[in-house]
Amino acid sequence: MTIAHELRITRQTVGRWRQRFVQKRLDGLVDEPRPGAPRRITDAQVEQVRIDTLEKTPRDATHWSTRTLASELDLSHATIGRIWRAFGLQPHRSETFKLSPLFVEKVRDIVGLYLAPPDRALLLSADEKSQIQALDRAAPILPMTFGSPERRTHDCRRHGTTSLFAALDVATGTVIGECHRRHRSQEFLHFLETIDATVAADLDDHLIRDN
Repeated sequence: MTIAHELRITRQTVGRWRQRFVQKRLDGLVDEPRPGAPRRITDAQVEQVRIDTLEKTPRDATHWSTRTLASELDLSHATIGRIWRAFGLQPHRSETFKLSPLFVEKVRDIVGLYLAPPDRALLLSADEKSQIQALDRAAPILPMTFGSPERRTHDCRRHGTTSLFAALDVATGTVIGECHRRHRSQEFLHFLETIDATVAADLDDHLIRDN
């Protein structure tokens, strides 16, 4: 009863395995063959599918498909699909990456600023979001009343696009931000001037942003 409770199995299962151990000792703990059709795909075939998928390419393509690899290894495409899923192989997918020069040095500088900002300094994390749709409801929002939720029109008026420039004060959560109709170096320079005018003159500015 205690073993069944700890392992979250039935008492009958515990009794069956104990009886097998009493009768055959350690040999009785080997799992018995399961019912059903015998396995037809060998471990060597599974390993060959894995090796060919990772280390070879078809003659007329850049990646294997289940059918091209199945034809190459004389297996069914369903078998290839099952093996790929078991090993997490997805030859049809690809992703991009970029190696940043001096990546380790940059990470150390940035993380060091976040963890231990200099004295008498303000640490800001800045970014911009361009092409924001400036939308307005076709009619004023009707406020919530007793028995009725807030209501708004389903349609809206378009007022072009705007670009948001924002800098987050990491220590306090304060945001310095402004919107501009265009997204150029002139607007970004104006945003930097806004930061300089907002921050106290006796503080050094440390601005972290992407390239």
